[in-house]
Amino acid sequence: MNETKKVAIVTGASRGIGAAIASRLAADGFTVVVNYAGNVAEAERLVASIETAGGRAIPAQADVSDGAAVARMFDAAQAAFGGVDVIVNNAGIMKLSSIADTEDALFDSHIAINLKGSFNMLREAAKRLREGGRIINLSSSVVGLYQPNYAVYAATKAGVEAMTHVLSKELRSRDITVNAVAPGPTATALFLDGKPQAVIDQLAKLSPLERLGQPEDIASAVAFLAGPDGAWINGQVLRANGGVI
Repeated sequence: MNETKKVAIVTGASRGIGAAIASRLAADGFTVVVNYAGNVAEAERLVASIETAGGRAIPAQADVSDGAAVARMFDAAQAAFGGVDVIVNNAGIMKLSSIADTEDALFDSHIAINLKGSFNMLREAAKRLREGGRIINLSSSVVGLYQPNYAVYAATKAGVEAMTHVLSKELRSRDITVNAVAPGPTATALFLDGKPQAVIDQLAKLSPLERLGQPEDIASAVAFLAGPDGAWINGQVLRANGGVI
């Protein structure tokens, strides 16, 4: 293990891609703050798994759409570990609907969590991250695919990409990089749930590599940007999708 002794906050980290990212960063030597919105049991299981493997992690409940809750999470991380070096904006929702059929509640929830939640984290990170820090946002390759029923979700992720580019310039001279990772179809329980096998097979064929991404594939891309080899990458969107687009 590379003892970096750096601290990373991973939002939405109790399961799926977020859990894979938290586990990978812990294996790379980061102390990981495992953020979750409501499922304390899954967050605590992940923390226990990380610590059993020799890493260091703590659970931290916070609804990222609540700016005050995000600030409290940063306060807790600073109090416990002295500061924060990396944030990974992974928390998000994806509920599909055509524009004509989209209800206000669906639209508002995507804006609150995917866009405002990322903004809340970015705002705190911009003020608090230690020199040499890394900010890694999670976008999505649907931003470039323009698929039916993905309009609201894709719009929020396009906003995340815009903030990525802008913040990378606003943090000039502080040695903090700001990038985004944009996964394609990835085999998480949430993604697979309710989809017929024929649909899953079709999605797997979108990539020239003819498979779905795995959470660990996305975690590897994030780990690259968070680690020493990613130091010269800044203001970029890494489309980790096997060549879908």
